[in-house]
Amino acid sequence: MNDAPTLIRPLRGLRPAPGRAADVIAPPYDVLSSSEARLMAAGKPWSFLHISKPEIDLPPEIDPYDPAVYAKAAENLRRMIREGVLMRDHAPGYYAYRLTMGEHVQTGLVATASVAAYEANRIKKHEFTRPDKEDDRVRQIEATNAQTGPVLLAYPASSTADVLIQQIAQGEPAADVTADDGIRHELWTCFDPALIEAITHCFEEMAALYIADGHHRSAAAARVAAARRQAGRLQSSDYFLAVIFPHHQMKILDYNRVVKDLNGLAPSALVERLTAAFSVEPSLERIAPERPGVFGMYLAGKWYRLTIKPERIPSDPVARLDVSLLSHHVLGPLLAIHDLRRDQRIDFVGGRRGLAELERRVDSGEMAVAFSLFPTRMEELMAVADSGQVMPPKSTWFEPKLADGLVSHVLD
Repeated sequence: MNDAPTLIRPLRGLRPAPGRAADVIAPPYDVLSSSEARLMAAGKPWSFLHISKPEIDLPPEIDPYDPAVYAKAAENLRRMIREGVLMRDHAPGYYAYRLTMGEHVQTGLVATASVAAYEANRIKKHEFTRPDKEDDRVRQIEATNAQTGPVLLAYPASSTADVLIQQIAQGEPAADVTADDGIRHELWTCFDPALIEAITHCFEEMAALYIADGHHRSAAAARVAAARRQAGRLQSSDYFLAVIFPHHQMKILDYNRVVKDLNGLAPSALVERLTAAFSVEPSLERIAPERPGVFGMYLAGKWYRLTIKPERIPSDPVARLDVSLLSHHVLGPLLAIHDLRRDQRIDFVGGRRGLAELERRVDSGEMAVAFSLFPTRMEELMAVADSGQVMPPKSTWFEPKLADGLVSHVLD
């Protein structure tokens, strides 16, 4: 394969040694608190949490952004390599990564993606990033000289790419682990030059890739690459670790809202005010919205189905999202919640917690009202990214989650 810049390229993956994947893999660093990570890693000396959440090996009162934390990550990574728990492949390759959650299966490609393509918006974003979180990932990369958490990307439907990735995902996997949460992670390797070339060419023909999750990781990788370019170090930092799935296989779960009070309104008054923008129907059953534009509301021990009036749905790809419609017609004008990132009166219930969790939080008196939403669709996310806009906060909850530690990218 020639060395010309391409959208993706293979990598010499740093992976668990044969038979060690179950000892190593861990949830993504950003889905666990430090205290949760300490509990999960207890008695597991080779858990990747010792690299991704290294504060667990330091006094509990330490600031997770203390320089000692990043130094500990580097120390732990060196130790796991020295002890043969992690081993680096001798040649660059691609890897097929399959996630199985119940009946849901998705199979994608582990690769490195071009920072130049990210900077040119060929790898498209849909979220703002926070400087402090970017800084954290920059320090982690620089301390370990590795990208230890993959960015989750999507590629537009391509039967050619699907077939090529499936050619890798044959026979006995190099790793096959069912994690504590029941998610199965399988990994296959590909070092065949012809198949590598075919995959690289196939992706090079794509107009764009889309970031699904990992905006801070990709932004941090771009910052590290820029700094190293300026220092004359034109090396593998020009690419960042990614797992790329076909967009139609990816699963977004509902990301629901709970609010602490009714902004001075009585429950009956809130229901009445809602009729301006929605048709409102009481329900004897929980409402899991079956399509966009339908919302569930749990209020004063009762469920209601809210259906947005068609004339209230704009054409703009951000404004027409269900999360936007709820904010524009309910959370803002009726409940006085205008800043989803900072307002302490609202919380978010995502993933697999279900509608029972909404009922529990309202029935306990902790919250006054809950809203269930239809999950954002990948096509909507891609339309927002194509328009150059960003999604509202807490718009997507991807499941299943990638594992940290299954493949890492060492920066040569």
